[in-house]
Order: sequence, then structure tokens, then C-alpha cells
Amino acid sequence: MTELAQTLSPAPVAGVDFASGAARARLKKRYRSEARFKALGLAAVLVTAAFLVLLLADIIRKGAPAFFEHRAQLSITLDPATIDPKGTREISELRSADYQILVRAALIAQFPEASDRRSRRELDRVLSSGAVDDLRSAVIADPSIIGQTRSMPLLLSADADLFMRQKSRLIERRKGAGPLHVEGEGANISIAGGGNVFAVALAEMKTLLAARIRAATAELAGLQAGGTSATVDAKRAELEKDIAALQARAAAATSPETLTDREPSLIVAIGGGLLKITEIGSSEAKAVTLVPPKPGAIITEWSLLKITTPESNRRVSDRVAAWVETLSARGLIENGFAWRFFTNGDSREPELAGIRGALIGSALTLLVTLLLCVPIGVAAAIYLEEFAPKNRLTDILEVNINNLAAVPSIVFGLLGLAVFLNAFDLPRSAPLVGGLVLALLILPTIIIASRAALRAVPPSIKEAALGLGASHQQAVFHHVLPLAMPGIMTGTIIGMAHALGETAPLLMIGMVAFIVDIPQAITEAATVLPVQIFLWSDLPELAFQSRTAAAIIVLLGFLLVMNAAAVILRKMFERRW
Repeated sequence: MTELAQTLSPAPVAGVDFASGAARARLKKRYRSEARFKALGLAAVLVTAAFLVLLLADIIRKGAPAFFEHRAQLSITLDPATIDPKGTREISELRSADYQILVRAALIAQFPEASDRRSRRELDRVLSSGAVDDLRSAVIADPSIIGQTRSMPLLLSADADLFMRQKSRLIERRKGAGPLHVEGEGANISIAGGGNVFAVALAEMKTLLAARIRAATAELAGLQAGGTSATVDAKRAELEKDIAALQARAAAATSPETLTDREPSLIVAIGGGLLKITEIGSSEAKAVTLVPPKPGAIITEWSLLKITTPESNRRVSDRVAAWVETLSARGLIENGFAWRFFTNGDSREPELAGIRGALIGSALTLLVTLLLCVPIGVAAAIYLEEFAPKNRLTDILEVNINNLAAVPSIVFGLLGLAVFLNAFDLPRSAPLVGGLVLALLILPTIIIASRAALRAVPPSIKEAALGLGASHQQAVFHHVLPLAMPGIMTGTIIGMAHALGETAPLLMIGMVAFIVDIPQAITEAATVLPVQIFLWSDLPELAFQSRTAAAIIVLLGFLLVMNAAAVILRKMFERRW
């Protein structure tokens, strides 16, 4: 046994040191280097995955609200004298009626204090202009409801909807302690309470004044370090005056404080009404009426609402916010799925903007792309791989095809602009032109993928067919091509997914235009989903930012479906040899 073990043990190699301490140190160093490389690789994967998760989480967080909308359930009296004065029930008459009067009357029934023209104009900002269209559609769909009083869901405006979404973060609610006595009406409301009922709110206002003083002082220091000029001197003098005024207000810790639109709004919810404080002291305040409470009564249950964002920094005024909050408190606001996001085209109003036009435009564009690039790409791949002679010309073609796959996409957009629009005078911003440009873009990808799929088929398949008497064409089309179809389909779907996400070439051919109508043909003006995302991302309204993220979610969903389809098709038709 000892002789056998000695025979099987590795023989020492002449000139190679395995046993010394230096050799073992080198071996440990090599193992440490390998472990560091593995750790760095794992760290790179984890960092990439973390960034991807953060990106997806941010997109979902911003885009999820766009899939839901707030609606106000209001009682609408469908007055025949307004809707159908002639009593004909004709569609043209019903369509041209002034439904805005009915919607406004329903709102005024909830807030009768909005009696003057300015208040009514502000009241119109509670609901979207699409609420009138929804009411018109309901009447046209069922004219028998004319003359009835129906409770109907009416879409809130984008600003009111955004306020409802952010209400939990915007409003701090503090339950009041002790009774309050309310006197006066309109813009002359006096609120008095026992003890220092408003002392905490007053102290918070004084603290905000100190923060404003620090900010103004820092700005003044920056101006003093930036040199002198007539404009700078005027700005410096204005800041010094503001700082002095703020310091005087902050110094009197217990004196009443006048609230402007630059401070957070304080609203007293009392007796079913909302009163906006304009001047606050420790135990009393002056206010204006937003929603009238019960007059002349001592109220023991009340709350102090603080809207943390100043009115000057909000798109919703305090009055509109009070009306929306009152509707919510009365249980008249519901939150439902926003089907109009998928059924509407683009709009200037964020709450009415949808992606239907972009989805249909993308479908028509990809249809044109598919019908053009697949037959041409597969035919070119079959010819180059199976029939083309191996000479300098085919070598040049192969090099150019590989190079075209790496050309920036905007170059294809310039080519489409010069050839399809300027030379051939095809319609601008049409799916036909978009499909032609995207077909040129992904044609090299499909050719390369199809050639790789044909090359992956074992040569013995074709040789066996030729040995049995089949022609070269029969061997390729009857045996090689069917076995290469999974790879060809995978390359085609990946190429189409690439085309679906392209924006730059489509911008060059005019698909950046604002398109409201839904395209019905490949020659009509349209837009596509990536371009729609680009257009919405450039708009300043916060509601459009949510729409942008929601459209990105839909686009990512389509891309995931297409890539999953490629994997499934490959598994279904894959053959092993």
C-alpha cells in the first residue's frame, strides 16, 4: 500500500517550488486576489440591482397615482329647459346644450355662499372641464334621464385632485381645547376662546419668522460679497428693510401676528364651517369665511388646520382647498380607477390626458415596421448565409450591416427626414414614415440575429437533406429555416422591442407634434408612446409628471411582455441535437 501511495503521489517538477514558505505565500496571495475579484463582481451586481430597484420604485411611486382619479358625487338636476328646450331629443341638440350651467348649479347648491362672479369663477376650479363632457355623454347615452335629479360622479380638476392626494402631507390637524366664540360674518370674523388657545400656533408663526430672517440675512451677505451696482444696491436696501420688519415682528413674542400668503395657512374647522385666520393672537384671532359655520354660537368641538405650504406656493387657493375639504368631509368625494387614462387621447388638461392615441400610434408604427423588416431581414440573412458567393462584395455587405447596427438612431431619423419627407413627400408625423424609419433602424439587428440562428443549425441537417436528393433551396427552406425559426423570432421580437422604445428618430420626422385625435390609418398624424412620454416630461404641471411616470410604467410593461414572449417562443420551438 505504501508503494502504491508513493506511485500515485504527484512527482516533484524540476525547478518548481511547492513546499517553501514563499510558495505558500504566493498561493495565498493568489487566493486572496481571486476572492477580491469575486467580491468586487458581487458588489457590482448588487449595486446595479440596487440602482435598478430604486429606479423602478421611484417610477412606480410617481406613476401609480395617475391610474386613479378623484370624483365628486354631486346631485345634478337635468333641467329640460337647459338641455332640450325644443323637446326633440335630437343628438345634435343634446350635444350643443350648455351643461356647464347644470354643473355649476350643483356646486352652488353645496356652497351657496359663492354668490358673486369671482367666487363662482373660483368655484369652477374645483371640477375639471371634463366633468361637463362626462355629463353630456351620460345624457346622450340615455336621454330618458332628462328632467330627473341624479347623483353623478364628476371629475375633479387636476389641482383639486393633487390636493386630495397630498392632503395627508399638506394638512396638519390639531384638535382644539376649550370653547370658541365666533362673531361676525364674511370678511369680519372674530374668534375668541378661553385661555391661550392659539398660543402654540402663534409660537410656530414666530419660529417661521426667525427662519425667514436667517434666509434673508444669508441672501444679504451674498449680495454684499458680490460687488456694487444700482440693481444690487436697491436689492440690498430692500432686504435690509425686510429683515428689520421681520425682526420687529419676531421680537414681540406674544403680540398678534398678521398672516399673509407667504406663511402657512391656519384654518379653524368649527360648526361645519371653515374660517381662515388672517391675524392670530394667544387667545383670539380674526378670520375670513371660507365655508360659513353656524353663526353666533359657542362651539366646544373645533379643530385647527394648518396647511404647511403657503398659499403663494400652491396651485390651489385656500378657498378652493376649503371647498374640496368640505366635500371630502361630507363624503361626496370618491377615488376610482382612471379608465380615461387608457381611453383618452392627449390633452392640455392633465386630468383628461390619456395614452390611447399614443398606444394606437405605436401599434400602427410597429405594424409597418414588422411588415417591412421581417421579410426583408430574413430574406437577406438567408441569402447571405446560404446562397451568396464568398467574395469581396459580400464581405463589404457584411461589414456594412454590422456597422449599421451600431449607428446612432438619430442618424436614421435624419435619413428619414431627407428621404421619406423631403424627397418622397410622405405625410409628416404619420405611422407610415415612423415605421419606415424604425424598419431601417432594426433591419441590421434582424439580419444579424437571423444569420446567427441559421448558423446555429447543425450542418448535418442540410447535408442529410442533400444526400436524400433535395435541392439546395429545398434543404434550406424545408429543413434549415424551420429549425432556425426560434432564433429568428427571438431576434425579431428583441428588435421590435428596441424599436418600441426609440424616440430620437421619430422626433426628427415630426412625431413630436401635439396630437389629440386618435389615428385611424397609417397615413394620419399620430404620436407614439416614447414621444408622448417626452412631451409630458417637458411640461411644468405636477400632474403631468405623474402621467409621465405612468406612461413609463405602461411602456416598461410592453417591453417586459415582448421580451417574455421572446423567451417563451424560444423555449417552445427550441430543438436540441
